[in-house]
Amino acid sequence: MQHHQGEWILILDFGSQYTQLIARRVRELNVYCEIYPFNELPDQFKTNPPRGIILSGGPNSVYDTNAPRLNLDYLEMGVPVLGICYGLQSLAHAIEPGSVEKADKREFGRASLLVDDKSDLLKNLSEKSTVWMSHGDHIKTLPKPYKVIAHTENAPVAAVKHEHKNIFGVQFHPEVVHTDEGTTILKNFVADICDCSQSWTASSFIETEIEEIRRKVGNQRVLCGLSGGVDSTVVATLVHKAIGDQLQCVFVDNGLLRKDEFETVLKTYRDQLSLPVKGVDASGIFLKRLTGVSDPEEKRVIIGNTFIEVFDKEISEENDYKFLAQGTLYPDVIESVSFKGPSATIKSHHNVGGLPEKMNLKLLEPVRELFKDEVREVGRELGIPNSFISRHPFPGPGLGIRIIGAITPEKLELLKEADSIFIESLRKFNLYDSVWQALAVLLPVQSVGVMGDERTYEFTIALRAVTSLDGMTADWAHLPPEFLSEVSNRIINEVRGINRVVYDISSKPPSTIEWE
Repeated sequence: MQHHQGEWILILDFGSQYTQLIARRVRELNVYCEIYPFNELPDQFKTNPPRGIILSGGPNSVYDTNAPRLNLDYLEMGVPVLGICYGLQSLAHAIEPGSVEKADKREFGRASLLVDDKSDLLKNLSEKSTVWMSHGDHIKTLPKPYKVIAHTENAPVAAVKHEHKNIFGVQFHPEVVHTDEGTTILKNFVADICDCSQSWTASSFIETEIEEIRRKVGNQRVLCGLSGGVDSTVVATLVHKAIGDQLQCVFVDNGLLRKDEFETVLKTYRDQLSLPVKGVDASGIFLKRLTGVSDPEEKRVIIGNTFIEVFDKEISEENDYKFLAQGTLYPDVIESVSFKGPSATIKSHHNVGGLPEKMNLKLLEPVRELFKDEVREVGRELGIPNSFISRHPFPGPGLGIRIIGAITPEKLELLKEADSIFIESLRKFNLYDSVWQALAVLLPVQSVGVMGDERTYEFTIALRAVTSLDGMTADWAHLPPEFLSEVSNRIINEVRGINRVVYDISSKPPSTIEWE
């Protein structure tokens, strides 16, 4: 992964479910940071050393046979270190094996932190601060020369510091919202102890990135596939700002976009963002190839392959492109370098599968170091209208995976209408922005209904709306009953062919956000 030049914090991942959260909290303090697996060798950071190191939590016990071990060379880098939970225990265990043992009382949940030393890591904290504990082990003997700087009722060692070096550890999770003053603790560490200037902002990112794009691209041409979503739009706008008409965008209508989406988005691209974009209506060929296909994975593959073909055909007359710009985000990058060994988990829709190889293009991924909310921030800073920036995520295969079973033009029409009523109503009731993602799904279930004096036998629409921070976990949105009632009435009255509306109340996990 490319290093960001300048100040940064290194986060070593010991497998905690909260590691990404640590990164987000540090970045919210306007300090750049990157996550690496715990077994990464420290040598590679020599040319651009971090200002400080945070050791994440993890699910193991330090004394398990295959537990991740801290490489002690990290403590010799001469920069401040903060161990969180397992990170603290791995620190203690590495210095003095056997210093960690199972706690008599497992601590899980909120606890009151009693501060013994308010000098550096814990300065500006209240006398009693609520923290979030989650551990079954605790430190039995503190290695010399460490001293306790805070405790709780059950944990005599809740926070520690080295007496001569800037090495600290906490037995709780400052990165989760349940720790009231967690931000203060992280700020004390990155801003004061590590002496970071907190100047990493959307505008500083744009400035650096524009120079970087110009350096990489030179006078070559760049191609960008637009999906109508936030990520690809921000990427195109950023690249356009850097290299102007050396960029060519292509926006393909696969027939599976939302109602009127192709026309409205194309208009935004051209009129408001002045992007050099070619709109291609290929809905016919996509729908033809999807005829009779019910299996979701098969649908995805057909949509992916057809996209490459259409894209390729569109630009085959001009073959002087050297780069393909795309909106890979940091979570995709982390997934592919996770410490559990290289996992091939980047989902097939994130990178336009196979396109770069087939066309012999180099990848340009200007936002690969950002989380979704940071991409939105950059988009706002670039002047992309907020109505566009705050759009819900939308999957590459679009409505194709929201019609359960085989896709037909008639079913697509029903779904587009129902979905449009749902989204429009969310905006009308001012609920759109409080939802992470909302969608309608057409079920392959017909049921008996009564309309007027006639019995009907029509389809069912399932509505799904979730709240989430990052799409990794999601809860069903508790939308007001009077809102759901209005949406249901409108869909059943206005969309001929639908006589039943249900609301999905499952969370992720175990359910996914999309149905297919």
